[in-house]
Amino acid sequence: MTKKLWDFVDDHGTFESMSAEDIKALYFPLANETLMSSVTPDLHGDIKTGQGSFLLTPVSRTDLIDSRSSRNFWIRSIDGAVWSATGVSKDLRQIRDDKFSLRSGLLWHEITRENKKLGLSADILNFVPVSGEPVEIMRVTVKNTGSKKIKFIPTAAIPIYGRGANNIRDHRHVTSLLQRPICHKFGITTRPTLAFDEAGHRPNKTTYFVLGWDEESKGPQYLYPTQEIFCGDGGDLEAPQSVLENRLPGRGRVEGIEPMGALRFTEKLLSPGATHSYIIVMGVTEDEKNIARIINKFSSIAKVETALKANKKFWVDISQQVCADTSNKLFDNWLRWVNIQPTLRKIFGCSFLPDFDYGRGGRGWRDLWQDCLGLILSEPASARSLLVNNFSGVRIDGSNATIIGKEKGEFISDRNNISRVWMDHGVWPLITLDLYMQETGDIDILFEEAPYFRNHEISRASRIDAFHSLSCGQRLKTSKGEVYFGSILEHLLIENLVQFFNVGKHNHVKLEGADWNDGLDMARSNGESVAFTAMYSHNLMRLSEMLLKTGKREIEVAEELAILLKKVDNDSIKAKLKTLKNYFARADLAVSGKKTSLNVARLADDLKRKSVWMAGHIRKTEWLKEGFFNGYYNDDGKRVEGTDRGTVNMMLPSQVFPIMAGVADKQQIADILKSANYHLSDKEKGAFHLNTDFGKELQRLGRAFSFTYGEKENGAFFNHMTVMFAYALYRRGYAREAWCVLSSIYNMAVNTVKSKIYPCLPEYFNLEGRGMYCYLTGSASWFLLTLLTQVFGVKGADGDLLIEPKLCREQFEMSRTISICRTFAGRKLRVNFTNPKRLDWGGYKIVKARLNADDLPGCGSGSIIIRRGLILKLRAGRINSIDIVLGR
Repeated sequence: MTKKLWDFVDDHGTFESMSAEDIKALYFPLANETLMSSVTPDLHGDIKTGQGSFLLTPVSRTDLIDSRSSRNFWIRSIDGAVWSATGVSKDLRQIRDDKFSLRSGLLWHEITRENKKLGLSADILNFVPVSGEPVEIMRVTVKNTGSKKIKFIPTAAIPIYGRGANNIRDHRHVTSLLQRPICHKFGITTRPTLAFDEAGHRPNKTTYFVLGWDEESKGPQYLYPTQEIFCGDGGDLEAPQSVLENRLPGRGRVEGIEPMGALRFTEKLLSPGATHSYIIVMGVTEDEKNIARIINKFSSIAKVETALKANKKFWVDISQQVCADTSNKLFDNWLRWVNIQPTLRKIFGCSFLPDFDYGRGGRGWRDLWQDCLGLILSEPASARSLLVNNFSGVRIDGSNATIIGKEKGEFISDRNNISRVWMDHGVWPLITLDLYMQETGDIDILFEEAPYFRNHEISRASRIDAFHSLSCGQRLKTSKGEVYFGSILEHLLIENLVQFFNVGKHNHVKLEGADWNDGLDMARSNGESVAFTAMYSHNLMRLSEMLLKTGKREIEVAEELAILLKKVDNDSIKAKLKTLKNYFARADLAVSGKKTSLNVARLADDLKRKSVWMAGHIRKTEWLKEGFFNGYYNDDGKRVEGTDRGTVNMMLPSQVFPIMAGVADKQQIADILKSANYHLSDKEKGAFHLNTDFGKELQRLGRAFSFTYGEKENGAFFNHMTVMFAYALYRRGYAREAWCVLSSIYNMAVNTVKSKIYPCLPEYFNLEGRGMYCYLTGSASWFLLTLLTQVFGVKGADGDLLIEPKLCREQFEMSRTISICRTFAGRKLRVNFTNPKRLDWGGYKIVKARLNADDLPGCGSGSIIIRRGLILKLRAGRINSIDIVLGR
């Protein structure tokens, strides 16, 4: 590809493309809370409500290229010419003759194909209504673009898969024998007899359907209920005999055969310039009575237009939760797409889009907390109950359930029933809760109570309780059999204190199943993560500070927790592990239910001392002569980073987390930046690799190093780590360096000649600069957090509003005034920053500040505080302006 893939055409994220069809692996998400779809420029993709209920055949990235199964709409002219309005046909000449264009927005997908030889064009719009019906709507508008009348027969052709994803390779034919297609007035429905599972078959309650009618509400004239009837003996969905040979459906068996939603409408005559539209509704339901309601809801073009309008408004509103006006329309529009990504991940989890073919629904623990970041910034009041509920997934051993379902309190130990824990999981709840408390000033949330998760895995999944079964429930109980509740503060203490004692041979926290980098998963016995030891040091310090802010003299916690507060020799690994063993022995199976009182000042001091020791130990033992930190030890207990046989090995996370945690001092940060620029930076792309090329597999560390270099966790430009690198640098006062890091993500994303993706922030870019794993990445939440709270510096500070910009002079290149919009304390704010002389960060201060028409006190430094009480006096529902002038 040598030209741009797309261009924005308005200020609401709408974009157009004339070449999207050239990239067969390009996909677009459509969704509401009940149904999820993916769609490509030629309408490949799938539709599902969950892992066990796919309407269309489940697809991964390669299937988008290889599969013949797609949404199709065939036109057969009266003279026998056959045309696929989606461009999926064996007739390659037809496809070459078509003029293609795509126009898509938040969250709708529209393609247009025109064939001048036929004198026809087709405009095909797809969206999933935000009103919640489990359907995808496809509106097809056929137009006569020629100078003569045209008579044609239209046929919608949707192959129905109608079962769970596992059946792709598990009894594919056998499960087709369960299908029971039925011809409906408006199309085809099928309700398989069983949900096939050799572990235990169940009666099936799910109905799959493809229905259609034209703009006059007339249903199809003929129905083809199976793929055999529609395609003929050739079985080719790209050359169906019923269309090519104008063959009507005959009589024959339909039960136990792969179903087909093929709807042939009556012959239509179009005058030059005239159009005729068709509505195709594809869906999944647990209640067949819903089908009649769905038909009525979308029975006309006008009703579909109403649904589309509501759909656009809903997603546009979400896209402006953190809305920028930088006078760079490309960035501002791109940011809208980043804004919707946390919502998409809430719906999809880490599954159900073509790149994410490893997921089975639900979100991971890390995802759960990181996705809360955006919610806290926009709707902290609604985030409170969610945060409290999330702590119910914490185990008493400091680990947690790893998969979170859609229902409140729905936690799963592991999607693959593997006993393992990720050692970084205890870090994220405190970081997220800290943001909430800063934004709201709600310190009382620390004393809300929540239960603990309990299953058969104990002692951080190193042991199995053979006597525990599902009938025991999933809540930790007391010795009397009652569900135990502890404060949120208690949960946080357990998560972070356990890890202080859970150390390996070098007195750093054990790596266990992996840390943030899921690819470091082969060092369970002796691996250690120095990187996240730094973060636990940070968390212990923050807990110490939080405790002192509570104003309490004493707090109550489970009496077992006192074991982790006894004095030990911090240098003694043996003593630490013995303490942890004693704690597990007391708490793993059940707790007494008794509480003990702790002096807040002494507890805060103990946590601080532990934090200081951990940070000092890292500085003392892991700073390398090469000018950066070693972050890991492998399963042989050997250091991973540094110089090995003349090659310097360096990993970005090993530097990011010590910087973020405050472990790295100023000189070390300067040295890290120098080393990262030399060893990890790609000068052409202006971006940082996740790691250097170690040049060999590291099977005593993790699978990541068996991937080809430059993909996934082995040296890709991994956006989650990139944005956290920027965040860490901003936090530590390196704004210019941070902006270079943060903007590299945007620059690579919009360089569509190389990235080959729609507007979004993908999981990573590979060596060629191609964006991979689009839409469902936690880096979107971190990008928004960094942009708002660090770059523009508009953030909460113990419930008040702190404005502390870290803007660089180039950000004022297009305009001397740039803005950021957000909601704070329930009030909509637009914060305008004016930099008349384009001064650089470090060379300006806030010289003037106004709230609406009133001057604000406190100017003259790099920041200003606006008390929460003043914000609350502002009128709700209107946009309030805060004007900040930067000068010397």
